[in-house]
Amino acid sequence: MTSKTVFITQESPANALALNKDNSQVVIAGRNVFKIFTLLDDKFEEACNLRVGKNLNLNFSCNDVAWNLLDDHVLATAATNGAVVVWNLNKASRSKQDHVFADHKRTVNKVSFHMTEPTCLISGSQDGTMKYFDLRTKEATKTFYSNTESVRDVQFSPHQPQTFAAVSENGHVQQWDLRRSDRYFQHFTAHSGPIFACDWHPESTWLATASRDKTIKVWDLSVKPTCDYTIHTIASVGRIRWRPQRKYHIASCALVVDCSINIWDVRRPYIPFASFNEHKDVPTGVAWRGDPQSFLSTSRDCTLYHHVFTDATRPASKANPQGIALNVQGDVAYACKVNPNVTATVKLAGMMRKVPASSDTFCMASSVLHRFTRLVSTISESREHESKCFKFCAQGYILNGKLNDVCDHNALVATKCGRNDVSTVWRIIKTLYASPNGSILKTPATKDDPVLTNPLNLTQLTLSSGLDHTSQTQSVHLHENDVRSLQGDPRDFGGISGGDDETETDETPENHNYLHVGAIGSIPDYRKLLNGHKRPRGDFFFGEGELETETISMDYPGDYLENMMNNESDWTLPKEAFPLRHEIQDRSPPPEQFPNNSPEVNDDAGSVTVEDQPCQLIVTAIPKPMFWNPAHLVEEALRHHAAVRDVQTAASVLIALGDRRRDLNIESALQEHWLLEYIDMLGRFKLYDVITQIIQLAWIPSVSQLNQQSTTVHACCTACGKPLQRAAWLCDRCHTSRHALCSICHQVVRGVYAWCQGCTHGGHVVHMREWFKGNRQCPTGCGHLCEYT
Repeated sequence: MTSKTVFITQESPANALALNKDNSQVVIAGRNVFKIFTLLDDKFEEACNLRVGKNLNLNFSCNDVAWNLLDDHVLATAATNGAVVVWNLNKASRSKQDHVFADHKRTVNKVSFHMTEPTCLISGSQDGTMKYFDLRTKEATKTFYSNTESVRDVQFSPHQPQTFAAVSENGHVQQWDLRRSDRYFQHFTAHSGPIFACDWHPESTWLATASRDKTIKVWDLSVKPTCDYTIHTIASVGRIRWRPQRKYHIASCALVVDCSINIWDVRRPYIPFASFNEHKDVPTGVAWRGDPQSFLSTSRDCTLYHHVFTDATRPASKANPQGIALNVQGDVAYACKVNPNVTATVKLAGMMRKVPASSDTFCMASSVLHRFTRLVSTISESREHESKCFKFCAQGYILNGKLNDVCDHNALVATKCGRNDVSTVWRIIKTLYASPNGSILKTPATKDDPVLTNPLNLTQLTLSSGLDHTSQTQSVHLHENDVRSLQGDPRDFGGISGGDDETETDETPENHNYLHVGAIGSIPDYRKLLNGHKRPRGDFFFGEGELETETISMDYPGDYLENMMNNESDWTLPKEAFPLRHEIQDRSPPPEQFPNNSPEVNDDAGSVTVEDQPCQLIVTAIPKPMFWNPAHLVEEALRHHAAVRDVQTAASVLIALGDRRRDLNIESALQEHWLLEYIDMLGRFKLYDVITQIIQLAWIPSVSQLNQQSTTVHACCTACGKPLQRAAWLCDRCHTSRHALCSICHQVVRGVYAWCQGCTHGGHVVHMREWFKGNRQCPTGCGHLCEYT
C-alpha cells in the first residue's frame, strides 16, 4: 500500500489513531467512533467495530488510543470521563472491553504502553497526575504528581526503560523514574504556553515538544536540557511524530487553523520540507507506518488517510529566494538568487534525468547576500548639517510684517542653507496670499456685494442696428471703411487692420476711445487708446464670423464712460459708431441680398449705410466670478512638513500667516503642539531670543503665557552634590551649608548670592565686587578667570 494515497470516510471524526506492532492494522478512536481497519494494497478494510454492546456509556468516548507494542490483541483508550479502558481483541464475546481503571478524577488526555514490558501502562490526566497501571494485577500501582494543572502527554523513553517524560499545561517538561514516584529527577521550562505533545527521537536522546506558542522545540536531554533546534509554525501544534530512518525529520499537525500535515527538517526552521494538504479540516492524529515513505492520519473532516511521500508538495520550491531587510542604523541587506556555476555537461545531464519527487534532499536554492552600510561619518555629517540649517533658519527667519517681504526674505534664507523645498513653500505662500503690488488679497466677498455681482453696475446691454434713424435706440454711424474693417485681418486687435488700396484722410479722427463689452467677468482696460489704422475694403453685415469675438468697439469720450458707469437704468448702443463725414448719395442694396458677398463686390467709392438687421446682443445677467480658496493646500503642506519632522517650517509658516491662519482647518491643539515642539527644539540650541519672539507672536494662550512664568535655578550642595529639594540653607544628606559659603569670608550667604557660571564659586555681592576690582582670578584659587559685571 505504498503506491498511491487512499482514504476512507467515517460517520464521525476521530481524535486519535494507533498502529499494531507489524503496521498491518490501524485503530481510530473518538467520541462516537472506535474501529479497527486492515491496511490492504489500495484500500482500507474494516476489521472490527469496538463500539458495540448494550451499554454505550462514556467509556467509549475516547481522547486517545494506544496499541500494545508486544501483545497484538491488547488496546488501551483514554476516556473523557476519567477512565482508562483496556480492550482485549481475543475475547470471544462481542464486547472486547476487558477492564476499566477509574482512578483519575478528570479527563484522561494520554495513554502509553511501555516499550519492552507489555503489562505496563501509564496515563496522564487533566487532574495533574500520572497513573502507572499493572495489567496483571488490574490496578494502579503508582501515582506521580506533577504539581501542575494538567498533564497533556506522557511518553516512555526508548533508550532508558525506567524513564518517561511528561509535558504540562504550564509549559514545563518533567522526567520521571518509574522506581521513584515521589519526585521527578529533571524539570525545565520548555515553552511560554501549554505543551500539547511530546515525542522521543528513536535514535538519539532528543525530545521534541509542541506548544501553543506556535513552535516545535528539540531538546537534548543527554546531560543538561539544551534546545538544539526550534521550528516556527503558523498555528498551535497539536501532534508531532519523528519520521523513521530520518534523523532530522519530524511530522506535525496544527491544533487550529492549519489543515495541512507538515514534515519539517529541523535544520530549516521556517519552511516545511514537505506538506500534505488532503484534509479539509484540522488533523487530529499522525502515525508512521514503519516506513519513511508512508504514514496515516485522521482529521475532524471524518476521514482516515494513508499518505505516500510521492504525493507531497514542496513549499521550499515555491519560496522566493530573494529578500531585503533594513535596520535602524540605515544598513540594507539584499539577498538574490544566483545560478550555480556548472558546466554544460552537468546541465545537460540534469535536463535528461528526472529527479524523483520522493527525494529527501533539500530544494537547493543558492543566494548571495549584499550588505550596504551607511558610513558613520556620513550620518554624523548629515546630522551636523541638519543642525546648522535649523539654527541658520531659526535665526534668519522673519515671522511678522508684510507677507510679501516675509516670504521673500524667508525663501532667500532657506535657499542659502540648501533647503530648496522649504524655499519653494515660502514662494508658494506668497503667490497664494499676496498680490503682485504687495497688497494682501482679501477674503472673497459675498454674493450680496454689488461690486462682484455687477462690476459695471449695468442691468441690461442691448445692441441694435437698422435703417430707421427715428427709432428709440441711438444710431451708431459707421464710415464705409470703418464698417469694412470688421472683415479685415483677424490678427489685428479689435478687427482693425491696414489696407493697401486706401489711406487715411485728414478727416479721420486721430484718437478713439474704445469700450470693450463682452467678457464682463474679466474687467478690461476701458481707456485703452487705439490710433488710426489703414482699413481694408469690404461691406459690413451681421453674418457668421463677424461677431464671434467677445469685444465690440465703440467711440465715446472719457467723461461719457464715467456717466455710463454710474447709470442704474438700461442703456442701448447707438446704431452708428462714428458721425458721417458727408451725406450718403448712393445706398448699396441690403446685405441680405448678398449673403455671401466678398469685400471685392462693392469697389466704388462712397459711403454705405448700415441696414436694419434683426440682430441683438443682450446681456441680462453678469456671471459671478468664482474665487479659489488655497487654504486646503496650505494645510496639507504644513501637515506634511510636520509629519517629516520639519516642525520648524510648519510653525514658522503658521506664525507668518497671521490672521489668515483662521481659514486653515488645523486643530488648535495641533497648532499648540507644533509651537511647543518648535520652542523645545530652539531651547536645545539655546536660541532663547527666537523663543521669546515666538512666544510674543503666539495666539494660543498656553503658549503666549510661557514668558510670564517664573524662572527657577536649582542649586546643589557643593559638599555631596545632592540637589537641594527644600528652600533651606542646610543640605538634607550631609547637613552642611557649604553650598552658600562666601569664597572670601567663608560665611553663609543669607542674602543675595553672586556666583560665577564658569567655576560655580561665589559669595557676598559686596565681597565679590571688592575682590574683582583688583583681581581677575577666582578667589578660591581654582584658576578660573571670572568676570564680574
